Amino acid sequence: METDHLTDIWGRVTGSQPAPSLWLVIATAVLALAAVVPHTAWRLSRNAITIAHEGGHGLIALLSGRRLDGIRLHSDTSGLTVSRGKPTGLGMVLTAAAGYVAPSLLGLAGAALLAAGHITALLWGATALLLAMLVMIRNAYGVLTVVLAGAAFLLVSWLTTPEVQAGFGYAAVWFLLLGGVRPPFELMGKRRRMLRAASAAPSGVVVGRGAGPVDSDPDQLARLTHVPAALWLGLFHVVTLCSLMGGGRWLLGL
Repeated sequence: METDHLTDIWGRVTGSQPAPSLWLVIATAVLALAAVVPHTAWRLSRNAITIAHEGGHGLIALLSGRRLDGIRLHSDTSGLTVSRGKPTGLGMVLTAAAGYVAPSLLGLAGAALLAAGHITALLWGATALLLAMLVMIRNAYGVLTVVLAGAAFLLVSWLTTPEVQAGFGYAAVWFLLLGGVRPPFELMGKRRRMLRAASAAPSGVVVGRGAGPVDSDPDQLARLTHVPAALWLGLFHVVTLCSLMGGGRWLLGL
């Protein structure tokens, strides 16, 4: 009996489910857009993008042979991933480059699963990734956000109807695709403001908190590769926007 139950669960995860109606796909896109565009909503929803961002750093650090010491997620939607290993080289470059593109690439992978009808696999896969990430979280707020996110995916996949599961899965993937586009633009604006402030300040005067050397991912990559930070930021824009276009086409069945 237990074997039959496990077989049934495995069949649900590996099998395909019917595609939802087009109106539901469009409705979930609008819902995701409403969570990304308004500033008030974005202040809360950006926490989910930070989870994907820092998770991307952590996953690539492990895959490139680095030792992952821990991940911290903060209430201001910032995060920190600490890994050990060679401070230069391809592994460090890939680790630093992974953060800003991780939400969009996860969204693209999710769109591919949904286009193939694997809604349950998407929900369970997301739950597994969040549980794996939870092991590496090193602060209380980070634990809270990851547990809540994982619980949402688990409860929806276990307790709700196929229609609700489809709506939740499509909304989550749309959110990753749309939400992944905004952080590189935010960073670009921040860098411009810092450069204007630096050029307007008298020589030798430091203006504002953090007015010293910028320590964003593109600036770390610039130091590692001697490629200008602006080019790395441009690459992030290309990846996130192309992921949105490609993933959107899959979700809409085009």
